[in-house]
Amino acid sequence: MAKQLLYVFLLFLLIQIKAFCYQYKVGDLDGWGIPTSANPRVYTFWAKNHIFKIGDSLLFLYPPSQDSVIQVTEQSFNSCNLEDPILYMNNGNSLFNITKPGDYFFTSGVKGNCDKSQKLRISVPGGTASSESSAAVPASAPSYPTVFGSIPMAPLSSPPSSSAVARPVAAVGMVICGLAFHWRSVM
Repeated sequence: MAKQLLYVFLLFLLIQIKAFCYQYKVGDLDGWGIPTSANPRVYTFWAKNHIFKIGDSLLFLYPPSQDSVIQVTEQSFNSCNLEDPILYMNNGNSLFNITKPGDYFFTSGVKGNCDKSQKLRISVPGGTASSESSAAVPASAPSYPTVFGSIPMAPLSSPPSSSAVARPVAAVGMVICGLAFHWRSVM
């Protein structure tokens, strides 16, 4: 009976963990490139079919010698202005981490591609001034390259976000599960 209660508790604990973040491949099978005439609004439709949240990431895949992706302001997005991007990524395997709620605007860094609808706008819902938004990374935070692209650096003085708190909880849950299976094999 004690074993069954332990398993029920572990299952309940794992269900309560909210550490699920997703990596979305921008454009799905179409990837990141100039939309075709058969699907000129591919990125508009793609963004509308996904619900993004803090902790998720966008993966832009493209030939690095032929394209790039930049994050821009809404005004630059609307006018296809490529000057002074917020973030520039050009390694062909670029990862953008969503760190706060709001609207994000991306376009190709290649002149003329934005005018051909190679641009993406996503919205990340957010509540009122919660701990999540107060822990958000400012748009001016520097980025550091990784194998997958650039990751914005978190501010040093901010409190941990809910996803940062959930990771240790998930680790504790995994340790508890491991101990439970070990305990089961011993008994």
